[in-house]
Amino acid sequence: MTPAATRAAVRPDRRNKARRPSGRSVRLRTVLIGAGVVLVLLAAIVVAWLSPLLSVRTVDVVGVETLTEGEVVDVLGVAEGTPLLQVDTAAAAQRVAALPRVASARVQRVYPSTVRVTVVERVAVVYFDAPDGTHSVDAEGVDFAVEPPPMLTPRLVTATPGTGDPATLVAVQILESLPPDLRVQVQEIAAGSESDVSITLGDGRVVIWGGPERSERKAAVIGPLLTQPGQRYDVSSPDLPTVR
Repeated sequence: MTPAATRAAVRPDRRNKARRPSGRSVRLRTVLIGAGVVLVLLAAIVVAWLSPLLSVRTVDVVGVETLTEGEVVDVLGVAEGTPLLQVDTAAAAQRVAALPRVASARVQRVYPSTVRVTVVERVAVVYFDAPDGTHSVDAEGVDFAVEPPPMLTPRLVTATPGTGDPATLVAVQILESLPPDLRVQVQEIAAGSESDVSITLGDGRVVIWGGPERSERKAAVIGPLLTQPGQRYDVSSPDLPTVR
């Protein structure tokens, strides 16, 4: 190849290289684009934080039965017109959950303008009598209301019934472990201690349960045992149940 031809072949490559952007300019362009995106996002966040278009206009309360929506809204602590992004959902949920009847609460932002509160109310599984009235206790052993219990709610008998009482907690745990067809027959559950629980059925028969250990096995044994004639059915040792 002649020198002239060689120069002609090399010259286009040099022109292409001259037109190709350098690594520095590419990096600079990438940085500028990234900075622009960040600025746009920051502007959008500021608008959402302050804009009345994304502010609280309605509060949607879900799951209340005994409580009223007004009782929930009163403790929610979220004012109408508050920008949604400024609503502290965790703190609001804690305020609602502090209501005696509330087992759990969840607060969510629903754009563009709603705060949704989902409530799970406590439900009485047992009751006990006290000088100030009849107390309802839920499945967590929490004494949450003084009022007449729902129909078919068993009576609880312990030395110190109520929230924080170990015997109360054991009694409701045992009650929850019973088969549904037996549970509806329970008239009273008595806990002399955490290991001394007995159940009185609606027909007067008594089941000696003992402690909460092996409750699943005891629940399986007691069904067939109750088909036998007797008054006291002892499943405290489920491998050696007795009937008297």
